[in-house]
Amino acid sequence: MTPENVTGARVVPAEFILLGITDRWDLRLTLFLIFLPVYLVSLMGNVGMVLLIRVDARLHTPMYFFLANLSLLDACYSSAIAPKMLVDLLLPHATIPYAACALQMFVFAGLADAECCLLAAMAYDRYVAIGNPLLYQTAMSRRLCLALLGASGVGGAASAFIHTTFTFRLSFCSSLEINSFFCDIPPLLAISCNDTSLNELLLFAVCGFIQMATMLAIVVSYGFIAGAVIRMRSAEGRWQAASTCGSHLTAVSMLYGTLIFMYLRPSSSYALDTDKMASVFYTLVIPALNPLIYSLRNKEVKAALRRTWSRSCCPGRGH
Repeated sequence: MTPENVTGARVVPAEFILLGITDRWDLRLTLFLIFLPVYLVSLMGNVGMVLLIRVDARLHTPMYFFLANLSLLDACYSSAIAPKMLVDLLLPHATIPYAACALQMFVFAGLADAECCLLAAMAYDRYVAIGNPLLYQTAMSRRLCLALLGASGVGGAASAFIHTTFTFRLSFCSSLEINSFFCDIPPLLAISCNDTSLNELLLFAVCGFIQMATMLAIVVSYGFIAGAVIRMRSAEGRWQAASTCGSHLTAVSMLYGTLIFMYLRPSSSYALDTDKMASVFYTLVIPALNPLIYSLRNKEVKAALRRTWSRSCCPGRGH
């Protein structure tokens, strides 16, 4: 494989080599047997959540509109990474074409950043539902829900475009071996033969802005929620509010904790072998856990699941 290499020009390789999680064959086979069920659970759980919300009319509320889109994002961004990772675990050498690497980075980065924005929108939705329950349906109109969803998508796409464009303007002449199982930003910066200071600044600035801005929105929303809960006289109302918000806070803590660890730190502190396990967590484990988090503690989702099961198995029993 001979990359394009003209003096003063950018080096564009035909493909990259993915070093994967480990080079031990026995461990790779074990990881395949672990990760395959996790991915299938993630895919079925998230797609199942989308379908359940779609078919059950009682879940046609703003809260479940956002939850359905969160599940769709989880299904898509885990699918951008997991299928190839699983195949590569069974191959002696894993490669990815240059264009496919850029596409994978764009799709994954865009969906991950869009999820951060969507989690902030969900926090605002919870504030409106708890703080103004009588005006909830009016305040969270379909137009506003679509606007918040659209803004999440635009924010994610803009961030992904910036990162992908500036990363793939670099030259890769010293090595084509990506020390990861997918085309992530830090491992690609590590093998570039250019100065990556601007890329590191953009990574910190853009990811930092999205994560800090959305985190601020979540914190402010929960500050107002806490005030509303304190003013509640009913213990049952307080418990219901805590139960509703608990799932969302758990999902926020897992995703933001991992993303901040991965991207908001100096490049000198990157330990790519260690970072692989954090990457596995937020690309595979978190999408699998989210449907469980949002369903096991949610009476409405469990009731909808029972109704759907009853209609499917015993259509004559009614609703």
